[in-house]
Amino acid sequence: MAKARIEGPGLDFYTYMLRCSDGKYYVGHTDDLDSRVAQHEAGTVPGYTQTRRPVELVWADRFPDRDSAFSAERQIKGWGRAKKEALIQRDWDGLKALAKKSFDMSLRLRSAATQDERDGSAPLSSQTHPPAIILVRPQLGENIGKAARAMLNFGLTDLRLVSPRDGWPNPAAGPAASGADSVLQQARIFDTVAEAVADCAHVYATTVRKRGLVVPVVTPEEAAREIRALHEPCAILFGAERSGLETDEVAIAEKILTVPINPAFRSLNLAQAVILVAYEWSKQGNVVIPTESDTQEARAPHRHLEGLIGQVNEALDEVGYFFPADRTQTTLHNIRTILTKPGWSTREIQALRGMIRAITHPRRRGRAAASEQSPSD
Repeated sequence: MAKARIEGPGLDFYTYMLRCSDGKYYVGHTDDLDSRVAQHEAGTVPGYTQTRRPVELVWADRFPDRDSAFSAERQIKGWGRAKKEALIQRDWDGLKALAKKSFDMSLRLRSAATQDERDGSAPLSSQTHPPAIILVRPQLGENIGKAARAMLNFGLTDLRLVSPRDGWPNPAAGPAASGADSVLQQARIFDTVAEAVADCAHVYATTVRKRGLVVPVVTPEEAAREIRALHEPCAILFGAERSGLETDEVAIAEKILTVPINPAFRSLNLAQAVILVAYEWSKQGNVVIPTESDTQEARAPHRHLEGLIGQVNEALDEVGYFFPADRTQTTLHNIRTILTKPGWSTREIQALRGMIRAITHPRRRGRAAASEQSPSD
């Protein structure tokens, strides 16, 4: 039935994951995420989630067609709980460690963005489009593979090749990609730059020379910031390893993107240029790359912090720390401020309280001494 549906241009599909009231996960796909999640929440979707409400949307991703969304659904449904939770937490290292075989790294966590969409603060039509990376007349398959690796490192997957010198597919690209096979597999081939950027509203050309063109010049950081704000398809052109882009090709772009490097030594290879641009794009949005703030433990409830503060105060009081008496209240305020600032997790507070307990109530050394002096057979 799904195959018979006519899918018009711009129609998006989604794969999504719900956490049910019993802690289990449900994975599905749809062409209307908001409505579908609302139906699950209302219990109008018969089956698994109907008796496990309330449900919470914890992950979703957008795909260009139903087949891609359904494929992702089947893939994630086959994962164990640990892998699903690693995906939800954007723990890519943990996900790779758990995986028994390669998985599609193009799945991007969109939990926070999706929640914003449902809250009305970020409508779907305003979502940022990751830029297409277009390699014009690339020469070596190894360089294409390294560029694909650089792209996937920072969440970019739309690779387009214009007239690759050695044809495509190129057997040398795979090993150089070091696992970024999904980028290579979906790479598209074009005869001209104009064809490669036909669906893009904004085009940037990477070059160190303006070539006589009156075109604005931006840094990778500036370009990344603009692309994040545009909410329309964009492309970034990279020229061949030896010659770079031709003047006619640069003229297609509305802006020139130049990496500020040492003018006395401008030898920057293709993968280096791609990774610099991809990094800046990722840094502006923090969508793909897990950072410390993405994976940090939840802050402990206030009652746990109060327990720690009380234990510290009690231990200090026992050793006569609060002296003179008229300074006690000020000292108590200072201790509270010091212990409140770090934002401890429950695990960290438990560890600290255990240390304090060990210091204030040490175990009798007689047990340790007795065990050390016990006769051997």
